[in-house]
Amino acid sequence: MNYYEENLKLGSIIELIQVLNQQSSFEEILRIISVKAIQLFDADSAKVMMLNPQTEHTIKTIYIKQKDNFLQNYHLLNVNIAGWVQKNQISFLSSDLCEDERFSSDIFKDIEVQSAICVALNVGNRPIGTLHLLNKRGNKIFTQEDLSLAEKFSYVIAPFLNTVGKIEEYFACPLPDDDLTNKYAKIGLIGKSDRFIDLLKSIEAVSKCNVRVLLEGGTGTGKELIAKAIHKFSERNTEKFSVLDCGTIPESLIESEIFGYVKGAFTGAAKDRMGIIEEANNGTLFIDEVCNLPLDMQSKFLRFLQEKEFRSVGSNEVKKVDVRIIAAASVPLIKLVKEKKFKEELYYRLNVYPIYVPSLDERAEDIASLVYHFIPVFAQEQKKCLETFDNDLMKFLTHRHWPGNIRELENIVERLVALTPPAHKIIGKDILPKEYIEEMEEEKFPNYAMQSNLSLNARLHDIESQIIREALINHDWNQTKAALSLNIPEQTLRYRMHKLKISKD
Repeated sequence: MNYYEENLKLGSIIELIQVLNQQSSFEEILRIISVKAIQLFDADSAKVMMLNPQTEHTIKTIYIKQKDNFLQNYHLLNVNIAGWVQKNQISFLSSDLCEDERFSSDIFKDIEVQSAICVALNVGNRPIGTLHLLNKRGNKIFTQEDLSLAEKFSYVIAPFLNTVGKIEEYFACPLPDDDLTNKYAKIGLIGKSDRFIDLLKSIEAVSKCNVRVLLEGGTGTGKELIAKAIHKFSERNTEKFSVLDCGTIPESLIESEIFGYVKGAFTGAAKDRMGIIEEANNGTLFIDEVCNLPLDMQSKFLRFLQEKEFRSVGSNEVKKVDVRIIAAASVPLIKLVKEKKFKEELYYRLNVYPIYVPSLDERAEDIASLVYHFIPVFAQEQKKCLETFDNDLMKFLTHRHWPGNIRELENIVERLVALTPPAHKIIGKDILPKEYIEEMEEEKFPNYAMQSNLSLNARLHDIESQIIREALINHDWNQTKAALSLNIPEQTLRYRMHKLKISKD
């Protein structure tokens, strides 16, 4: 690690303190720490293990963040390393665990992990837990410099994790609180999966901070809607929310679009024009596809972030503004940094509060909820009385691959609503366009039960909800007739409707 890189990472740790100081959610503190650890150390896995405050003996994993290609938890490995750190009262570094003489020769023989770091989390002289960093065989080997930085990192984060009451809750296994889903459903963020609720918790937490945010996730995952939600629930919500899409602006115009220009700055500049940075003063600027910023513009934008001032094109006047930046990228910026296509210093400046936005495939549990959200919207626009999809069609939507994510799902629902005759209430698979019928009949959809990546309970709830909804629609939402058709008491039907959140709206 060279001097420049070490300074960048130390600066990133200092900014982390600013973020953690503004957090009230213990779970979000854990998430931010774990994500930041993976980024700082280029690790495949970051794990926080804590001691039970009551016994000070039992150790438990309370948060783990892993890269997509790192599939196993390796609890036994982490427990052994944590035990070694606690016993010897020093930090742990290993370049090859299988050859590490501190452990039995065959204990780690079948693992894919090669290199590991473990540092104690201490408050004063009292241990409260450990931070673990792991890398797979063939990836980066942790060095003594990494260990030294990890120890500094642990000194910074330990006080923020020293919350006895919150730690005790993890050992008590509390039930998750999903109150956020109703709050964010009102602004179009729809879902109920664990991945989605974790995302909402991050949005809720970061909206209370006044720091830069980096949203990373595939195209069509709803990053702009998330940015709007952060702005709406922030202290800047009375000011302007502005959007700059770097993917749609020609390279020759992007500087004047961001910073504005003065009359005569170039051919065609007939009068002064304010840039989007100045327009967004005191508000929030969402920069979509920031990965498309040209390198020379990255340098100018970095200078703006450092100084909070700029000059319009063709002007010598320095202007100062106060703008909250939320940047988004559909490709991992760290990958572009390694390819020298994105400035490392700008990446660290933008990546103060990282949030990963899961793809629709990663939250397939939410597809039915999204479909039921889109149907009434498009039915009303097209003056139709459609209310649901038939079972086979819903299965197809739930289990197909969605490269375009929510945007693609929304487009398909709109198209199917348009193709369905006005008098119909249920959208059937018979109106599917030819290309989707072919896809539905391909081998990749031979057995929905085998293809499903949902839990059994989630699958049963979706099926039950679909059956009840169809019965109600077929009887014009007459609950007595619907209950008779299902051969269940009307009271049972009402109870199931309440539990599954089924309503005519």
